[in-house]
Amino acid sequence: MAYFVALDGGGTKTECWVANESRVLGQASGPTVKIMNVGQQTATENLRTVVRQALGAAGVPGDAIACTCFGLAGSSSVEVRHWAEMALRDLVSGGVIIAGDEQIALDAAFHGGPGVLVIAGTGSNVTGRCADGSTVGAGGWGPVLGDEGSGTWIGLEAIRACLRARDRGVETCLLREIQEAWQLDDLTSLVAKANMRERPDFALLTTVVANCAGNGDALAQGVLERAGEELATQVNLVISKMRAVGCGAEDALRVAFTGSVLNKIPRVLRAMDEHLRSAWPEIRVDTSAVQPLEGALWRARQRK
Repeated sequence: MAYFVALDGGGTKTECWVANESRVLGQASGPTVKIMNVGQQTATENLRTVVRQALGAAGVPGDAIACTCFGLAGSSSVEVRHWAEMALRDLVSGGVIIAGDEQIALDAAFHGGPGVLVIAGTGSNVTGRCADGSTVGAGGWGPVLGDEGSGTWIGLEAIRACLRARDRGVETCLLREIQEAWQLDDLTSLVAKANMRERPDFALLTTVVANCAGNGDALAQGVLERAGEELATQVNLVISKMRAVGCGAEDALRVAFTGSVLNKIPRVLRAMDEHLRSAWPEIRVDTSAVQPLEGALWRARQRK
């Protein structure tokens, strides 16, 4: 009996599955292992904990693992890949595959086949894969330079929209809700916090924006609709790139997604879908999010 480990190391959490050829036997989740966020020592400790918990839940020893696939944000960095490989060698036997988080999500959706994947969680990016395996992308430049349509972008854009409205003499419940969420007493404190050298977690405000939008706040609704439009713009760019490099017409017309923004905020998904259909009437956007761990497990089982 062969056993496999699938790992998804995102910006906010790490998830792990231990499985055999047919089913998942054990799973665990824990804090992020993104070195840029927590440092190498903490990342290693977090990885050890989540892998050992999943192995324990499955009742499988680490030296029985045939292959591990680790989908990791920032995997294009040589330093990150080296760290991941070395850390896993101390935990599991067998082959080790280090892949980007977008790669395992693509495989979860398309099992090695062509299509377009939108990641919209804390950050955002779009990747398209042709039938020949070549890929193109857009976005993913981080919270300062890009990540349009992401949770971080939504939080930042909500504050900006509130401040622009206030300059026009318009008060909104969204501004009050953001201050309450951050436990601040006044606008001066909000501005100071948002401009701190150590950047606050703007993505945590996504739920506040979604709740205000659901309660009819037009400003919050506008922010979410713009998030969907920004993501559609990135998808349009990827589709154009795919066609420019000779991908088949069908390769670029199925869109899958993952991440908390599109998975949990229907208004953003609907806005993205509407903008895409206006440009590509024949496009097919999935109605539910893919689970990236399924792609990592598929890769581990394929041992490639």
